[in-house]
Amino acid sequence: MSAPQVKIVEVGPRDGLQNESTPLTPQQKAELINDLAKSGITHIEAGSFVSPKWVPQMADSEQVFDLIERVTGVTYSALTPNLRGFEAALKCHVDEVAIFTSASESFTQKNINCSIAESIERFIPVLEAARQHNIPVRGYVSCVLGCPYEGNISHQAVLEVSQKLRELGCHEISLGDTIGVGTSRQTKSLLQALIPELGAETLAVHFHDTYGQAIANIDQSLDLGIRIIDASVAGLGGCPYAKGASGNVATEDVIYMLEGNGIHTGVDINKLVEAGSKISRVLNRPNGSKAGTALSHK
Repeated sequence: MSAPQVKIVEVGPRDGLQNESTPLTPQQKAELINDLAKSGITHIEAGSFVSPKWVPQMADSEQVFDLIERVTGVTYSALTPNLRGFEAALKCHVDEVAIFTSASESFTQKNINCSIAESIERFIPVLEAARQHNIPVRGYVSCVLGCPYEGNISHQAVLEVSQKLRELGCHEISLGDTIGVGTSRQTKSLLQALIPELGAETLAVHFHDTYGQAIANIDQSLDLGIRIIDASVAGLGGCPYAKGASGNVATEDVIYMLEGNGIHTGVDINKLVEAGSKISRVLNRPNGSKAGTALSHK
């Protein structure tokens, strides 16, 4: 089998589940992660080492990592916003960690109670520790195409935050349309401003599907050379900052589009659909994937 042409970063077990109201056991979370790995997904964000006070759904990430049946060739990552979180993740033998900030000052203040500059300062010891242990660090930038408090966000603001994360040592920068307001033309405009400065090869796109624009935005990103896509099985999750918002773009929909366009992903869509249908039943919620829903009825 030829190497995948696009890397899918599955964020459902972290970014998805942390915004679901139905609590799951560590065993149920680990089973989802195992199902995703069996489908051919090679990068899975499996948990988050943050204060349980702020994100109670992720309080059992240590147990989840202990229960995962690790598959060779699969990267299991975790969100670690500070050194304490990184040290906890290290004990769980994570393969990669992620840090997050925003291109919006207001969002950063309301989401993590500090300024963008202060959030960057907090990451310095995390990056230093990660270097010592030879663990790659991924950087997330939220609100790249709009903020619930500030509205439009300038390309320059996104570029400056992304550059700071790159300078700190992040090997990959994930650009997040956190409230899902962006359109394909806006996506094109942003990427045309960023790619000459940062390069397309280490940029990822992370679209929420609030207004149904995510697949169009991903297709536009592909045309501009982006080859790393974040997605969430069954469209798990939501956004607490956008009332009524759906979750991340569904992984099944992304795979269906990519493979249908002749872009190899290495993912078995039928196994992925099974995983999405199964977790939707466990959560007692509708499957957020159009492709997953259609294929599960075939």
